[in-house]
Amino acid sequence: MPILIIILGVLLLVFMIVKLKLNTFVSLIIVSITVGMMLGISWTKIADVVEKGIGDQVGHLAVIFGLGSMLGKLISDSGAGQRIATTLTEKFGKRYIEWAIVIASFIIGLALFFEVGLVVLLPIIYVVAQEMDMALLYLAIPMAAALNVAHAFLPPHPAPTAIAGIMGAPLGQVLLLGIIAAIPTVIIMGPGYNHLLYHFAPQIYHKNVKIPALGKLKTFKNSELPNFEVSVLTAIMPVLLITVATLAKYFLPSKWPISAFLQFIGIPDIAMILALIFAVYSVGLSRGMKMKQIGQCFETAIKQIAMMLLIIGGGGAFKEVLVQGGVANYISHLFTNLNLSPIIAAWLITAVLRICLGSTTVAALTGAGLTAPMIATSGIDPALMVLAVGAGSVFCDHVNGAGFWMVKQYFGLSLKEALLSWTTLTMAMSVVGLLAVLGISLFV
Repeated sequence: MPILIIILGVLLLVFMIVKLKLNTFVSLIIVSITVGMMLGISWTKIADVVEKGIGDQVGHLAVIFGLGSMLGKLISDSGAGQRIATTLTEKFGKRYIEWAIVIASFIIGLALFFEVGLVVLLPIIYVVAQEMDMALLYLAIPMAAALNVAHAFLPPHPAPTAIAGIMGAPLGQVLLLGIIAAIPTVIIMGPGYNHLLYHFAPQIYHKNVKIPALGKLKTFKNSELPNFEVSVLTAIMPVLLITVATLAKYFLPSKWPISAFLQFIGIPDIAMILALIFAVYSVGLSRGMKMKQIGQCFETAIKQIAMMLLIIGGGGAFKEVLVQGGVANYISHLFTNLNLSPIIAAWLITAVLRICLGSTTVAALTGAGLTAPMIATSGIDPALMVLAVGAGSVFCDHVNGAGFWMVKQYFGLSLKEALLSWTTLTMAMSVVGLLAVLGISLFV
């Protein structure tokens, strides 16, 4: 019954957005309230549940999104993004630019959360697409695929790190096997899937697409641009800070004062504010921009992401009513007596939870809790179970997930185009990830 209610809720949401042309945020709130009450949440509590869902989702992302958008806007308005784009264009050319984007995104994805990586990379990808007269989606799909695979498989990202703790798997082994599984998955689901989608649905690859969250990007003469090294350093500063903190966590004694300091600057919120302060000088003040101009740049950046934050909050509300409505417990009872390979069972349970709950982390943690006992009875390597759960946790990102709405808004897609491109991508990515884990299991 709960699954039927979820299906009806999704259909209602699509109907309101596509047919009635109702605002996406308003549609999400209406569906969240409706589905929550159908799942048995009291009408006296439903408003609190919706508010909690919005608060948890936006509260987690607001600082990162706000600071990330300011950083991206300053990189754009200073010409740093254009400098990076033109240099990449010259070095790799149109033929190999897609691979350059995949490699850069995967490396950045090792340190940054999916949402942060998207915010940092998209302004640069946007300019590269304009420079090469390419559709934004042609470069955005490989970028997002690389970021999402790293987010699902590799510590120190929250889900795989937490799952490793639940499963009792060594983080080093999870990271090593995760990279082995991630590389073919990124190749297949980045450039491979991209070419296939372009062949079957070329109509969704729009050129010169306008992204409200990015605003109008300025163009500069080559002589007006900052140098490449400063531009890259400014753009990847959050990555550097988080990477240094991650390495320090594993290689420096925790009692050392420097270790505590590095952990502090590696907190995503702190890393973003430090990166923004650095950018104010490196591509702002040092190049003659006035603080008033920089302030106006930041103000514009916040205005541009306001609606997107509300929409992501609406997705969080939808997720929360599903969690509070007992959907996770319902799914766990369905799979109590499965007679499957532990790896396949872990993937399947987590994938179903992901479809129903809309949260990668919640699905992963719940799936890990349900399948951890299989390790003792089957003797399966715990690291493989971690990766199987990670692969299942990205399955079928759709309208009840915040990531779906981020991709839709940031890539300038309609709801139908987002479902066709991104939802299909995450389904295939999850399956390919599972196959990679099964392949590794033959040798581990």
